[in-house]
Amino acid sequence: MGQDIKKIITRVTGSPPVRFRPLGGGCVADVRTVTLEDGRTIIAKTGDAGANLGLEGFMLQYLRDPGGLPVPDVYYAADELLLMSRVETQGNLNADAQQNAADLLAGLHGVTAKYFGFECATVIGGLHQPNPETPRWTEFFRDQRLLAMARQALDAGRLPPALMARIEVMATKLDTWLDNAAPPALIHGDMWGGNVLCHGGRISGFVDPAIYYADAEIELAFATLFDTFGDAFFNRYSEHRPIRPGFFEERRDLYNLYPLLVHVRLFGGSYVASLKRTLAKFGC
Repeated sequence: MGQDIKKIITRVTGSPPVRFRPLGGGCVADVRTVTLEDGRTIIAKTGDAGANLGLEGFMLQYLRDPGGLPVPDVYYAADELLLMSRVETQGNLNADAQQNAADLLAGLHGVTAKYFGFECATVIGGLHQPNPETPRWTEFFRDQRLLAMARQALDAGRLPPALMARIEVMATKLDTWLDNAAPPALIHGDMWGGNVLCHGGRISGFVDPAIYYADAEIELAFATLFDTFGDAFFNRYSEHRPIRPGFFEERRDLYNLYPLLVHVRLFGGSYVASLKRTLAKFGC
């Protein structure tokens, strides 16, 4: 760590850092546990200006208020440095932890807005996520999620042009499967298991958000893509917020086109095949 970062840590915490230990999981930034001279430990994320760590700090604070989620305390947030509290984590997402997650996310999804989108653009996995305020969900999902991320993947050479054409056909048919019945709900936006920390059968923190106001079903769909949550979560969640008919049969896979496109843009490979299979399911 550079001397400037050490000076900031000392100024913000009141204690100089004495040890830095690398942590895994950083997609666009270097993540380390920092031991301070007084014995406390904090988390430091560093990156270049494109890492948008100041935005990440803002999103974490927004998830806490008005979102009501447990998140790390943000001590300092700038584009190239984010200092946070260390969240206790031990064990896996067992049934108790999943039920607790359902309680928390149902509460988050109860925070609503007048429009889909957000007050500013956000990021997911370091990728630009446009959020213009849009009155209709189908229009927002089509233009700002499905087509926008497909174009990013195409421009990066990760998405074959023929597959882009199939996605454009899919975009013209969304009204076949989607409605505009749900209000704009605040979502975390990147609901894979590595972003959900638990300890003792409870959720200790949510990290790495990609927030905006959406149909909350897109969050539920993402939670199934990499098996983040199972029956314990969905049974409990539906006690708070009934899941509309047709979600598991159709809309889940349709919504997961977006995180699949994110992974195509980032990694390519097998995610392209998964994208093809999902499009074929919908006749595209």
